[in-house]
Amino acid sequence: MARRARRSSGYRHSLKTKVALGEILSTFAAAAARGKNGWTASELDLTGLADIDEVVDALRDVEPDADLALLFVESDDQYLAVLRLDEGEDLRVFGSDSAFVEESRIGQVLLGEIEAPALEIDELTAGSGDDEDGDRPSTDPDADPVGDAELLADLGISAHRLLALCGQEGMLPSDVTAEICQRIGCGDEVEELREA
Repeated sequence: MARRARRSSGYRHSLKTKVALGEILSTFAAAAARGKNGWTASELDLTGLADIDEVVDALRDVEPDADLALLFVESDDQYLAVLRLDEGEDLRVFGSDSAFVEESRIGQVLLGEIEAPALEIDELTAGSGDDEDGDRPSTDPDADPVGDAELLADLGISAHRLLALCGQEGMLPSDVTAEICQRIGCGDEVEELREA
């Protein structure tokens, strides 16, 4: 994930400030749930949640009858974590960079229990690729993605595409979230949270 300080006005407006390990980190957490009537989105406050089970409970409460719930957590314009909950039970987690665990309490809560690493960013240059324009992205050599990079594959975001977005220089976590949400059909709902 690019280490830039730029923020869109909507992103800056909706950020919550958290204190983590003595540093001020800006965090935005958007939950998108797909139920019988389509997508709904809500901003979650992760302050005070002690572990991943409490995060899952908060995500489940957004739309208890949802067949699919996603949580996008953006931190400090550097890190993105995506959680997926199917039928309120089956949890899958992806993080754009393992450094999120070391630099933030929220990162530790979300990604601290992940054991299996995601595919390496370096593998993007070796794969067949599914970029729409066919161009290889310029990747961030410091990025170390973790977790299940395939968690959005059935929604049209392959592991290769997710890693490419997270590793592309100049892409902020908010940019990655926006592109994913537009692709899967909840872009307007999540964008409204930023502008609220």
